Amino acid sequence: MNNSVNCKIYDDVMLITLDRPKANAIDAKTSHALGDAFISFRDNNKLRVAVITGAGDRFFCGGWDLKAASEGEAIDADFGPGGFAGLTELWDLDKPVIAAVNGLAVGGGFELALAADLIIAADSAEFFVPEATLGIIPDSGGVLRLPRRLPSAVAMDMLMTGRRMAVDEAKHFGLVNRSCPLSELENSAIEWAHQIAKSAPLSLAAIKSVVRKTDQMDLEGAYKVMRSGEIEAYQKMLNSEDAKEGPKAFAEKRSPVWKGK
Repeated sequence: MNNSVNCKIYDDVMLITLDRPKANAIDAKTSHALGDAFISFRDNNKLRVAVITGAGDRFFCGGWDLKAASEGEAIDADFGPGGFAGLTELWDLDKPVIAAVNGLAVGGGFELALAADLIIAADSAEFFVPEATLGIIPDSGGVLRLPRRLPSAVAMDMLMTGRRMAVDEAKHFGLVNRSCPLSELENSAIEWAHQIAKSAPLSLAAIKSVVRKTDQMDLEGAYKVMRSGEIEAYQKMLNSEDAKEGPKAFAEKRSPVWKGK
C-alpha cells in the first residue's frame, strides 16, 4: 500500500486514512493507492463497511494535487479503475462507505465525500468546490452529484462561486448525516459502521444497487426496473438463505447469523 494511504481493520470494518501532508491532496499515484484500498475492501468477503477519512485536523482532502498539475500531471490523467480518489467511479462497489470528514473537503476531496453513501463530519469541517475559480470544473462527480444531493439553486451557487458550506448548513440540506467534535470523529464513524454491518450484507448490496439503477427515475419506472429481474444484487437477496434467516431469527428471538448467500 502507498505510504499516503493507510488501512486498518476493525473486525468487519475497514478504516482507510488518506495521510499526505499538508493538505491530503491526491495525485495520480495516490488515487491508484486509494483505488487499491477500495477494491481490496470490495473483494474481501469478511469486510462489510468502509470508512474513509483524512489524517490531521485541518484537511479531509484538498482535492487534486495542484503541485502535481503544475509539474505536468494532466487533468485527464489515469487516476485508476475507480476514477479520481479510487471511489468516484467505482460503480461495482455494493458495500457501504462512510466518509468521516475531519476538516476541509475541497474540490476533489468534496467529490470523494460525495461518492460515499453516508457522511459524518467534524463540527469544524467545511465543503467547497473552487474549480470554476481555477478555470476548470469539478468533473469527478461534483458537477453531477451535487445537484442531486442539494436543492438545484444551492448546488449551482456552490459550483459557480466556490463558496464554503459549513456543517450546520450541510446537515440542514441532508448532505451530512451526522456531526460530532473532531476528537470523537473516528470512533463515532467506526461505531456507526459496526451498526450498519449488523444488517444483512446482501440487503445492503441490494439497497445500493436498486438506488443506483433507479436514481432520478419516476416512481412507476423505478418499480418496473426493480421488478424486472435485471438488478442482480436484488435478485440474489430475494433468493438467499439470509432472506430466510432474518424472519427465522426474529421469530426465535435471537440475532441473525448472516452467511452472505
